[in-house]
Amino acid sequence: MTDLKTAAAAFSPLDLGALLFFIAAWTSYALSVGRLRGRMVSLSQLMNRQREIWARQMIQRDNRVVDTTINASLQNGTAFFASTTLIALGGVLTLSRSGDDVLNLFGALAIGGTATRLTWEIKVAGLAVVFVYAFFKFAWAYRLFNYGAILIGAVPPKGSDAGEAATLRAARRAAAMNIAAGKQFARGQRAFLFALAYLGWFVSPYLLMLTTAAAVLVMWRRQFASEIRSALLEEDEVLKESAR
Repeated sequence: MTDLKTAAAAFSPLDLGALLFFIAAWTSYALSVGRLRGRMVSLSQLMNRQREIWARQMIQRDNRVVDTTINASLQNGTAFFASTTLIALGGVLTLSRSGDDVLNLFGALAIGGTATRLTWEIKVAGLAVVFVYAFFKFAWAYRLFNYGAILIGAVPPKGSDAGEAATLRAARRAAAMNIAAGKQFARGQRAFLFALAYLGWFVSPYLLMLTTAAAVLVMWRRQFASEIRSALLEEDEVLKESAR
């Protein structure tokens, strides 16, 4: 408890306020991406519908090589980000051992950065937590894509005696697994972008709030105001009208 009080006292109210803003922005954005509906549906949600369409199309193919290739490409991309996260985490651990040199640099530049060794170590630890979170998300997404490959293989082949209902259920299971893997992958990428925003805290709390707002703005624009989202949303509306 004493250590926690000492750590809290090492930061100014402005620092703590900026950190709370960072956490609130991350949480609010994550909830918005996953829960908004109607015309405010996100690009990720629209792509989830495309994953379901992919699963239904898979039933019609005699050869599933295309489907397994798509799943493998998604899995390989996840593996790349997972390994990149470990490299970034190694860089963070290097930063933790360079505290004195960095403090001297900040002091010489007089830019109002980290004032003590304690605050530096706490900030570095926070950055490490963000990258550890990202690694777990990417690692779990990789495992889910692996499960997805198994479920693709479990879908009865076209013309089998499994029946249409059983085939559709198997396709939905494959789609649901792929959607779950995509969500975990998106959360890992989101952590990467917020890690970049977090770097602003090493300079000043004002910069942390600015970089956090900038990160949210960029991600919000891609999810809710991009050209690809508009195209998918228009196609989604057409499909709904044709289904009525």
